[in-house]
Amino acid sequence: MNYKMMGKFVGQILLLEAVFMIPALLIGVYFGERKAVICFALTILLTAAVGLLLGLFGRGSRSVFRAKEGLACVGMCWIVMSLLGCLPFYLSGEIPEYIDAFFEIVSGFTTTGASILSEVESLSNSMLYWRSFSHWIGGMGVLVFLLAFMPGREEGGFTTHLLKAESPGPNVGKLVPKMKDTASILYIMYCILTVLDIIFLLAGGMDPLSAVCIAFGTAGTGGFGVLSDSIAGYSPYIQNVCTVFMLLFGVNFSCYYLLTLRKFKDVWKDEELRTYLGIVFGSIVLIVWNLRGYYDTLAETVRHAAFQVASIITTTGFATTDFDQWPNFSRALLLMLMLVGACAGSTGGGFKVGRLLLIIKSARRSIQQVVSPRKVQVVRSNGYKVSEKVLASTNAYLAAYVMIIIGSFLLISLNGFSVTTSLSAVLACFNNIGPGLEMVGPTGNYSEFSVFSKLVLIVDMLAGRLEIFPILILFSRNTWKRRG
Repeated sequence: MNYKMMGKFVGQILLLEAVFMIPALLIGVYFGERKAVICFALTILLTAAVGLLLGLFGRGSRSVFRAKEGLACVGMCWIVMSLLGCLPFYLSGEIPEYIDAFFEIVSGFTTTGASILSEVESLSNSMLYWRSFSHWIGGMGVLVFLLAFMPGREEGGFTTHLLKAESPGPNVGKLVPKMKDTASILYIMYCILTVLDIIFLLAGGMDPLSAVCIAFGTAGTGGFGVLSDSIAGYSPYIQNVCTVFMLLFGVNFSCYYLLTLRKFKDVWKDEELRTYLGIVFGSIVLIVWNLRGYYDTLAETVRHAAFQVASIITTTGFATTDFDQWPNFSRALLLMLMLVGACAGSTGGGFKVGRLLLIIKSARRSIQQVVSPRKVQVVRSNGYKVSEKVLASTNAYLAAYVMIIIGSFLLISLNGFSVTTSLSAVLACFNNIGPGLEMVGPTGNYSEFSVFSKLVLIVDMLAGRLEIFPILILFSRNTWKRRG
């Protein structure tokens, strides 16, 4: 294990985190939030100091960086970043318990949107900004940001392993020959879409701070709002803008790159994109049918159905209505969308539509092999042959995915809450959605869970955002051996 290289990189991440906190501090100064300003200043100094110390520890590190070190480094970065990133909430007393502050910031960085707060409005403006900005940082990934814009990182195993470990989806492909340039293109597109979202929200009459915070939550598909009722109190125009942008951020960003190259046919031929859109529109139609008579007009029904489908499948977690009160069929359909998730290469969480397609095709091939054992069966995606290595990796991910859900559900059940509450809480956190059903529904929160349950859900959130293995590898004894 290359400890010095890991320490150096974690140190760089912490220095970047300290820089990211500066806008929150300035917002506190602008609004005269003296206590929040002091807490952000102390946290910035502490985070920068730890980052510098780790940087000194990593001086003279060898450049060899293998796959397991890349995975472990990503996992460690997110944990350390969260341990320090929650300090403003805790030191200010706005979230009095450290475990609750830790839960809140992990939920932010992992773009989950699960909260322990019953009244979001009680937070100061600077804390609201930092809480929402954590979504934007985690949406595309802080390591991807560092790889994209920091100088001196050449192409090689270092960049490749880190980008693959943090980027969501079954496989990370290069948009251009160099991974560093790929990371830069991804973040530029991410920024452009975020700015467009802010502009449209401002056009709807939203105040600048709220527009920025909501756009951060939409871009990162996170779901932290600035009001306790999420998006319910805003105009239909604002709700529709959020619906459109949630769906846009749930699309594989490589599709947007192809659009800039005017390869429109290649975009439409993308199987994952077509399946994603088919699931979205099919779910909207079914829910609208199931909700007939529930709202006053068809337009209102379509608006709420489209918003919640977009919010759940992209794992954003915003809400315009208490969907926990919907008929059982609609609630069950939303629960299924929690599992499906958005496209690979997007900012959304969940199992991913791409993986679902590979699992279905692999199962179909297995059935065909039973019927015709001598016939050579090949799994294809977008016309290209899928390697057996990718299929094996997808099956391994599915196995780990199911086992973590089952194990977490059993552990959370120790709280004594209902099966629906416990299961939906695990699914909502592990798939980085936020709201579940019953106690953790759109009008509820996670404050009633025990410290142990919150720790379990924290691990679930991290594992879900980082595609499971960067977190699991931290618990392996072999990971920490100096050789092998």
